[in-house]
Amino acid sequence: MAAIATSCMIMMMKSIPAAAAAAAAGDFDITWGDGRAKVLNGGRLLTLSLDKTSGSGFRSKKQYLFGKIDMQIKLVAGNSAGTVTTYYLSSLGSTHDEIDFEFLGNLSGDPYTLHTNIFAEGKGNKEQQFYLWFDPTKGFHTYSVIWNPHTIIFYVDGTPIREFKNLEAKGVAFPKQQPMWVYSSLWDAEDWATRGGLVKTDWSQAPFVASYANYEAQACVWSPSTTTTSCSDSSNANSSSWLSQSLDTDGQAKIKWVQQNYMIYNYCTDSKRFPQGFPVECSS
Repeated sequence: MAAIATSCMIMMMKSIPAAAAAAAAGDFDITWGDGRAKVLNGGRLLTLSLDKTSGSGFRSKKQYLFGKIDMQIKLVAGNSAGTVTTYYLSSLGSTHDEIDFEFLGNLSGDPYTLHTNIFAEGKGNKEQQFYLWFDPTKGFHTYSVIWNPHTIIFYVDGTPIREFKNLEAKGVAFPKQQPMWVYSSLWDAEDWATRGGLVKTDWSQAPFVASYANYEAQACVWSPSTTTTSCSDSSNANSSSWLSQSLDTDGQAKIKWVQQNYMIYNYCTDSKRFPQGFPVECSS
C-alpha cells in the first residue's frame, strides 16, 4: 500500500475543566439519528439514544494517525438486551483499518459483554470478549486506546485488557498508514447481540440512552496538505510519550489478570475456527 501523505501534530484536549469539556464536545459531528443524539450541559455531556425507529451516532471532526484516545462512557441501564453501543476508530473503505470497543447489551442484572476487534487492510477476525468487573451503567468509566507504530493497547479505567503488537516482520498486517476517525453509535442488533440473538430487544424499555463525557485525544492529527509526517511536541516531551509506549512488567501482569478472570472469548484459542492452525500473532 502506498504511504499516505500526512502531517501530524500533537493535539491536547484536556477536558476536566468545564470550558475544556465544552470544547471537546465540539470536536464531534452528530452523523445520524434525526435528533436522537444530543449535546447537553453546555457541551460537557453528549448522549446517544435508540428507539424502534432509529439509533444515533457521532464522528470526530478530525482524523488521527496514531494517538492516545480516552472517552468516558455510561452505558444503557436496565434491560439493554439487543442493543449495541460502539466506540471505535476507523478509516472506512474496503481495505479499512479499525480498532473496536463494542458493548453488547444484556437482560437486567446480567453482565455486559465487551467485544474488541482489530482490522488491518480490511481484514479483521481478531475478536476477544470480556465481562467487565463493575456495573458500567451506574456511572462513567474510561475506555482508552493507545495506538502507536509498535502496538495497540486497550484499557478500561487505566487497566490494560488487550495488546496487539506490530508483527509486520512476521507477515501480520498492522494499522499504521490509514488515518482514522473516532466514532460512536447506539443501534439495534437483536439478531445477534445478546446470547447470539436469543434475547430480543424489549422496545417497551425505549428510548435506550448511552452517555459520553471527558473526551481527550493526545494524537497525531492528519492533514492532507503536506507530504511529511511529524508527531512531536518540543514544548512538552511527555505529551507524546504514548508514541513509544508499550506494556511494562506490571502492565503485562494486569492483562494476564483480566484475561484469566474476565475473558470469555479469544480467537487465539478457538481451534474449531482455525482447524489448520492459529494465526501467526497468537504465538507471539
